[in-house]
Amino acid sequence: MNERIENLEEKLIEKSKEAFIVAIELYNKPTIKYRVEGFSFFICNAWELMLKAYLIQTKGERSIYYSDDRKRTISLSNCIEKVFTNKKDPLRMNLEQIIELRNTSTHFITSEYEQIYVPFFQSCILNYSNKMLEFFKIDITENIPANFLTLSVKLSPINPEEIQARYPEPIAVKLLQTVKRINDSMPAEGNDKYAVLIKHDIYITKKTDLATASIRITKDAEKAAFILKETKDMQRSCPYRRAKCIELINKRLKSGHINFINPTKAPSDEKYHTFNTSHFDLIVRFYQIKENPKYCYKYDRSTQTLFTYSEAAIELIVSEIKKDPEHIIQNLKNNIAKK
Repeated sequence: MNERIENLEEKLIEKSKEAFIVAIELYNKPTIKYRVEGFSFFICNAWELMLKAYLIQTKGERSIYYSDDRKRTISLSNCIEKVFTNKKDPLRMNLEQIIELRNTSTHFITSEYEQIYVPFFQSCILNYSNKMLEFFKIDITENIPANFLTLSVKLSPINPEEIQARYPEPIAVKLLQTVKRINDSMPAEGNDKYAVLIKHDIYITKKTDLATASIRITKDAEKAAFILKETKDMQRSCPYRRAKCIELINKRLKSGHINFINPTKAPSDEKYHTFNTSHFDLIVRFYQIKENPKYCYKYDRSTQTLFTYSEAAIELIVSEIKKDPEHIIQNLKNNIAKK
């Protein structure tokens, strides 16, 4: 291999490492709202540059150009087909899922894509690290600490009814179809090259070799241990009456520059962007907040039943509004009307 080609290979590898590090740093920054889309763009770029360097190393410089146009280099999908020839290779299937996301991101994206794709992202990172070591004897942890290779994620289950209420029909259908396609593709026992399954099981066992922590239950009064349900002062856990919740929600929407729309008001009305009692009751009803002790405390005072709400309830409502502030109220009304 001549010096010019060696320099090209080295430049591709260096650019690939830079794109990889940008992808991880972007994803792990909590203030970045574009992190799912950004990660998919940069990680695909990192793989494309790395695979082109590998093709130059193994097949020569011509292998990275289209045969009918020597001025254009091949796409990432072409690179994958040339290097990972087995269509059932979990690593190849992982990359194809992320390419699908990257292509989708140019049209629309929803916050739920993080819950869907993060297992693939985590596998993609580990696969990249392993292939850099295998192909080029490069340990990527010399450029970025190993603990950064684990993504910072916040997962919550995807509820189809909530998706249908939150988004216009075309987006909701597309998202739910994606969820089904991803779930159907997931091996029952998992495969770390395809998707890293995130699962936590907590249970009490007498098999000490399976335990990560131990406790002892004894009748000895000085060393007694008991398994108790958690006790809480619910009036302290849920201190906010409805009016206070609405006040705090409006403050957070305003400070966060969230363009909430009241569909019953004209744009010229000063209450056009105000979250009110009917909106609060609608969201509480749809998400069954009153039935969840994490969010609401119910108590009787003489002949009147009162409800107070927690900080978590306020955070939930603001979080749901953020996802589609202009349409959430109308979408929830439409969804409830169908029931």
